[in-house]
Amino acid sequence: MPAQSPTLLIVDDDPLIVDSLRYFLGKEFAIVSADTRGEALKALEQREDLPVAALIDLGLPPTPHRPDEGFALIAELLARVPDIRIVVLSGQNDAANARHARVLGAADFVAKPAEPQHLLALLKQLLAVGREAVPATAATADALLIGQSAPMQKLRLQLRQYANAPFPVLIEGESGSGKELVANALHHLSERARRPYFALNCAAIAPSLVEPTLFGHAKGAFTGAAGARAGYFEDAADGTLFLDEIGELPLDLQPKLLRVLENGEYQRVGETQSRTSRTRVIAATNRDLKKEVREGRFRADLYHRLSVFTVSVPPVRELGDDRLLLLEHFSHEFARLFATQPFSLAEDARQRWLDYAFPGNVRELRNIVIRLTTKHPAERIGLYELEDELDEGGAQTGSSPPGLPADPAAFERLALDHLRDQGHQGDFSLDRLLRQWERAYINAAQQLAQGNLSHAAKILGVNRTTLYNRIETLSRTDS
Repeated sequence: MPAQSPTLLIVDDDPLIVDSLRYFLGKEFAIVSADTRGEALKALEQREDLPVAALIDLGLPPTPHRPDEGFALIAELLARVPDIRIVVLSGQNDAANARHARVLGAADFVAKPAEPQHLLALLKQLLAVGREAVPATAATADALLIGQSAPMQKLRLQLRQYANAPFPVLIEGESGSGKELVANALHHLSERARRPYFALNCAAIAPSLVEPTLFGHAKGAFTGAAGARAGYFEDAADGTLFLDEIGELPLDLQPKLLRVLENGEYQRVGETQSRTSRTRVIAATNRDLKKEVREGRFRADLYHRLSVFTVSVPPVRELGDDRLLLLEHFSHEFARLFATQPFSLAEDARQRWLDYAFPGNVRELRNIVIRLTTKHPAERIGLYELEDELDEGGAQTGSSPPGLPADPAAFERLALDHLRDQGHQGDFSLDRLLRQWERAYINAAQQLAQGNLSHAAKILGVNRTTLYNRIETLSRTDS
């Protein structure tokens, strides 16, 4: 196996499948395998060479007959390794699971059994699609912030206003909305553009390694510290340090970051000598940090220090016709990459594109364009072909279920009409109807929460234990 083979993570509880994939794909990749979500995340923490791609099953222990663990793993992998290409390889291959996996950020969905040659070709194609280009100059920084909608114009204005200020900037936005691109743009629009730029995803490394990575360490400071090493604050010098997923920063490390932000002082792990940093910090999060502060998971003083300036990256659903500009940008980019002609949308598909909420934001939109470019090069795509790529649950918005009124009296009239339509045939079941609505809302909340049950419970207004019990009850009634 070549020394520089990229790492591929395989997560499946069937050892025969893992061994087969290892045999066929081991010539191209360094294989790391796990049979549960927990083992997969532990494997990430123990490796310096993070995987470039992952093949994961949805039905993983302890609930192998449900997709919950696989969905949660997709979200967690992308939080730790944002550039990873995830292919879901699953026997749970109904269309709803495939669409939901893509919304969460999976690049593609392949049903079992799968031909190894097909998987290899698919992985090579996905890896040939580089990450979204990062700005190199102020001009390209502005050009890569695509859109003319009011939210995008506000974002550009804020970046120009805050670019040269010495204070931290907190970038808020949903998963997949492009926060790292905004951080890069902020750096390259500033007077620090020619100075170093470093980025650390606080969710991507083990908590015990965050401090030496940020501040450096002395020789022998901990097991494996064979020599002294500078940290990101030292390497970034008077440039910019981007801390992504700042909400994942360990609570015991937060006072040390606060000290650097307040007076520039820090110490390498294992040293008593104070050092001084002139680095500007940009942080990003998809969490509600105010809520994290209230619940004791994030320091209030650090939050206030980080949020001197706050920038909100708008979700795609708020961008209006910018969705067509993003479509055009990515379709031409990937058509050039694949040496083909870009596809186009028929009028009905074009309207559906504008109506769709893109719950996975730019990441989802980009992946949809990649798949459509691959499947339908130079073709005019109709509504039927497009609908197969969209997650219907993510397209719904509003406080009431789709098609239902918000007024209680109107609800009664609707129920009365429904029961009359049944003709008193005796086949109506209130319990069945309520279970269907409960299941739909729980699934929608898990989607919005990227598979995180605690966040899903907050969306639904119940505690985590209640939500878990309801999921278990629904699962028993399904079986």
